[in-house]
Amino acid sequence: MKYMIELKHLRKKFCTQVVLNDIDLNVKQKEIVGLIGPSGAGKSTTIDTMLGMEKADAGMALVLNTQMPNRAVLGKIGYMAQSDALYETLTAHENLKFFGRMKGVTGDRLDEEIMHTAQVVELTADLNKRVVNYSGGMKRRLSLAIALLGQPELLILDEPTVGIDPALRRKIWHELNTIRTENRSVLITTHVMDEAELTDRVALLLGGKIIAFDHPKKLEQDYGVKTIEDVFLKAESEMDQ
Repeated sequence: MKYMIELKHLRKKFCTQVVLNDIDLNVKQKEIVGLIGPSGAGKSTTIDTMLGMEKADAGMALVLNTQMPNRAVLGKIGYMAQSDALYETLTAHENLKFFGRMKGVTGDRLDEEIMHTAQVVELTADLNKRVVNYSGGMKRRLSLAIALLGQPELLILDEPTVGIDPALRRKIWHELNTIRTENRSVLITTHVMDEAELTDRVALLLGGKIIAFDHPKKLEQDYGVKTIEDVFLKAESEMDQ
């Protein structure tokens, strides 16, 4: 079985605080995996450690079967961080063109991808506006469009739908499902429990530990509840007992 991401016994602490405690997580090819949990649970730290932006204290983290950080592997990933990293004095189109070229996309293909990704995130009419004049939600949408450029084998999206209205969120999830059908994979973090229902598998992260990891319907069945939110609440209460 081909794993796009494979984390084994991953551990990370800052000073004396253990942020990730023996994390096991994997993402298969042609799969959308959700990583959910409240703010401060360790979702972003999991991604940062996985990508080599933070050094793990123990365990193994492989991305595309490679220990990170690795520049060649980064070129195959579409990464959207929790905070936007955009050139605000440039227009959205100029940002997309710059980052597309950084990913090796040029010519007509780049123009086509810019128009497609702008359409997905509903920024087509605002491509020629300077990013400094964008709202926070528009910047998130532009960051997502940049991550989609280059048709990456793996998308790693950290809270991509924050500040995005429900109709556009549905459109974005349609795009993610299309990506899955193309034998590509997605790891997405969110605190929106409804989004977890749309994944192939979902990992519940609490207090630096993954307390459950399976298909959403399987987790609901195992915990005897109807929604992933109820799974999370029940698993959390069981941890506290």
